[in-house]
Amino acid sequence: MNRFTIFLVFFVVMATVFVPLADAKSAPPISRRDGFLLMWNSIFRATDTTNEKPFADMKKGDPGFTEITYAKARGIVNDANKNFSPDDPIDFTTAMTWLFRTRSVESPKDGSYKRASSLPDPGDVPALLERFDMSPLPDDTLISRDQLLAYMRFLDGQLTKEVHEVSLYSEKFHGKGTGFGETFDMNALTAAHRSFPYNTLVKVTNVKNGLSVTVRINDRGPFVKGRDMDLSLAAFETIADRASGTIDATFERLGDSTLLNQCHDTRYARRLAKGILLNPGFPHFLALGESIALSSDAFFATVSVAYPDGTVNDTPKWYAPGSALNISPSMTGLYTVVLRDTPGHRRSFTMEVVDCGRKSGL
Repeated sequence: MNRFTIFLVFFVVMATVFVPLADAKSAPPISRRDGFLLMWNSIFRATDTTNEKPFADMKKGDPGFTEITYAKARGIVNDANKNFSPDDPIDFTTAMTWLFRTRSVESPKDGSYKRASSLPDPGDVPALLERFDMSPLPDDTLISRDQLLAYMRFLDGQLTKEVHEVSLYSEKFHGKGTGFGETFDMNALTAAHRSFPYNTLVKVTNVKNGLSVTVRINDRGPFVKGRDMDLSLAAFETIADRASGTIDATFERLGDSTLLNQCHDTRYARRLAKGILLNPGFPHFLALGESIALSSDAFFATVSVAYPDGTVNDTPKWYAPGSALNISPSMTGLYTVVLRDTPGHRRSFTMEVVDCGRKSGL
């Protein structure tokens, strides 16, 4: 089992006061690839299949290829250039542009409210920095990982404090199509937003009474100036009296519902053979960075381990009662582990390791 390595994640407490990291100037700048992935992996956003032509210097199998190509298709990273230059250092303006885009912040120039919002461009960065009370740096400043993390932490904190006007869907939309092709169900916990991605889960909190509801984004809107979200009847009535029509609320973006469902899947396969159970068992899904320890009241052994990259470790190892098989996967993908008991009964277990976009380092 030497391919399973321990992966420790440290969580950094969000700063309450934002200042640029002047003492980080001596730290090496973060690369464009690493900077983008740092921002992307913190928002729990799924990468769907796309026909987008990748950057010429990004090959399939390269770290970040899938995420960067998908972000290119969605307009989150610039596609004006043929190359992405993944190993070049990232400058301040580019980093802030990508940061606002990954957080679905609307362009300050988009005030029509008649369509889905547009993403900010580099020219919008100064106005958005001012809006969120973020300290600017010279446009061409090369920033380090710690500096980028500081801006990420602060912006994410500011976004959860913003108060939004939230309205109630009219019941006349029940049974009609949404902007994403679903059928609107006023009895489901769903919402419309102009810029949050489809399937995003958002915790909406009524600032007047402190009640919260988690909704899934499945429509675009509202298209009324001053309003930032339409809630289904079921969602609205969870946190407010429907007669009020509108409320003031805060948003906490939780991530893509499909990713979060995988990352919170608590099903386990426990039975190895008759009378032999594993504790707690093999999970169907495991978040990258998390660990499990498998034990049993009987002897069992690993026969083989097949890794997502196609390699196989077929060196057997026995585990006695009271000892544990420790698993801390170092890569995403499907793992297949074959175990056996002393009489020779075998069972194959599969486990998918998924990158849940854990806010490690945030």
